[in-house]
Amino acid sequence: MSMRTTPPFRADHVGSLLRTPEVLKAREDFAAGRITAEEKRRIEDEGIRRVVKMQEEVGLKGITDGEYRRASWHMDFIYQIGGISKVQDNLKVKFHNEKGDIEFTPAASRVTGRLTFEKTIFADDFLFLKSVTKETPKLTIPSPSMVHYRGGRAAIDPAVYPDMEQFWADLTEVYARQIEELGRLGCTYLQIDDTSLAYLNDPGQRAYVDQIGGDGEHQHLTYIRNINRALARKPEGMRVCTHMCRGNFRSSWVASGGYDHVAEALFNELNVDGYFMEFDDERSGTFEPLRFVPKNKVVVLGLVTTKRPALESKDYLKRRIDEAAKYVPLEQLCLSPQCGFSSTVEGNELTIEDQMAKLRLIVETAEEVWGSA
Repeated sequence: MSMRTTPPFRADHVGSLLRTPEVLKAREDFAAGRITAEEKRRIEDEGIRRVVKMQEEVGLKGITDGEYRRASWHMDFIYQIGGISKVQDNLKVKFHNEKGDIEFTPAASRVTGRLTFEKTIFADDFLFLKSVTKETPKLTIPSPSMVHYRGGRAAIDPAVYPDMEQFWADLTEVYARQIEELGRLGCTYLQIDDTSLAYLNDPGQRAYVDQIGGDGEHQHLTYIRNINRALARKPEGMRVCTHMCRGNFRSSWVASGGYDHVAEALFNELNVDGYFMEFDDERSGTFEPLRFVPKNKVVVLGLVTTKRPALESKDYLKRRIDEAAKYVPLEQLCLSPQCGFSSTVEGNELTIEDQMAKLRLIVETAEEVWGSA
């Protein structure tokens, strides 16, 4: 089986990693006014150097900064788009876990002006990461869908955008510029995180989209079309993947359901090179939707959970990979965790050692299955 020299890699990971105690303390100290922004950044730099070294030592080829500078995987990006304001709408999101439910009131956004490209978001963060790794630096950004999904039409000022088509035209232009500029900085591995494409498999979430002025049954088609517009000027040599999950906050989730509702359009119409897909439990459904994957695309099987510390067995992972290979050739498959380890600064309920063990397991399993990571 051939080695993969371009992303996604046989052994890969989604992006966010548990913050070190020093980085968590620096955030607290900065919020309390005890240290300056420069001091906070210096501590983050040190934390990122360590987490990069850890990924390289484990044997990963796609390296992230663990999203160490972010409070949230998506909002830190979205708030930097011109025309978006931060609001507190007190909309509670219910996350579920084995012990019950937890409620979380995430920070929200509102479109209060024309959407404009003001700067290359995360440019300095990416350049720092690129300077401290000898492997392929990977940047993760939220999908344009995420700007819409949380509040829908209701979160977009009708005086600014009476017509939703103009909203999508401006938003995708901001993204197209952003992606072009990242290419100029040397970004060759970009991941567009899109929870909505997994959420929309859940009938409850489709009903929610109807409530916020969308079309739950067909919303994924609108999202796919607009991600493609965002990728229209993607630089030559940049590999783009999308990651889809059903919510990840302190080891809990939001939505359930297999990929059946979105699969055909997702695999055949979305112009990305690879798909990071959550398959770590029965909430994710079967591998059957993978039958729609075309020959030129790669699926990264998220079989190792980041929600619990217990380590999966290699036999179990190999059996699951074999099951998936009934629907899509082994050559087109890779292995990763189902999600990040720390989608928000709080992180999931496992230790840095547990996280390392999981990443090491992924690399070793990939080497045994494909002959290389």
